Amino acid sequence: MSSKLYLLTLTSLLLISGFSECKKKDDIVPKSTTKIAYDTTAPKVITYLALGDSYTKAECETTMNGYPAQLVDTFQNTNIEVKSYKIIAQTGWRTDNLKNAINAAAIQDTFDLVSLLIGVNNQYQGRSPDAYRIEFRELLEMAIFYAKGNKDNVFVLSIPDYGATPFGCPNSVSIGQQIDLFNQINKEVTDSMEVAYFDITPISREAKTDPSLTCTDGLHPSGKMYKRWVDLIFPSLLQLAKQP
Repeated sequence: MSSKLYLLTLTSLLLISGFSECKKKDDIVPKSTTKIAYDTTAPKVITYLALGDSYTKAECETTMNGYPAQLVDTFQNTNIEVKSYKIIAQTGWRTDNLKNAINAAAIQDTFDLVSLLIGVNNQYQGRSPDAYRIEFRELLEMAIFYAKGNKDNVFVLSIPDYGATPFGCPNSVSIGQQIDLFNQINKEVTDSMEVAYFDITPISREAKTDPSLTCTDGLHPSGKMYKRWVDLIFPSLLQLAKQP
């Protein structure tokens, strides 16, 4: 979402007391500091590249509360060292914006693990689902390239449903239907390329009844929600990371 449009829309919404069906958040719930006791065979060193938009950047939260940083922390707690990780993500980016940013970054390195989460701004800005399909495939091909050409080192996250947040509550039904359409597209592309896909959308929809899953801006996930995403995807990624 563009910064100017987002601020104008959010300000208008906060002046309207129309959140009767969506609970408001009273305070921030910090992420858990509990270490997950997975059994690892030996120390290993990996690198990680996270590609996306505001959900990968962790808009409204500190970077350390975003899902990429929490994923790195969880790896570290299992005796797998993440030597370095890089985030290419900005609030408001569509698929074409992300593709242009990756090309502009001229990354020279490859990575042991690459994640991709993109599409909410294609939906929000009324972009064509057909164009999204084409551009998402191109981005997934780029992700595989930066994962040393190994599709097994790449994973995709579904688009969260912001219709479950105070910001999206007044239009929650239509937003949810559109998010489902874009997620159907990215899952079809991901499955066709035999890349791992994690559906975190159901978790995002719990924000409608659990205000602690939304950040203070009333739109983006809190650190607590990001932790839920990591808990979902980590067991599968751990097995991948332990491979030779």
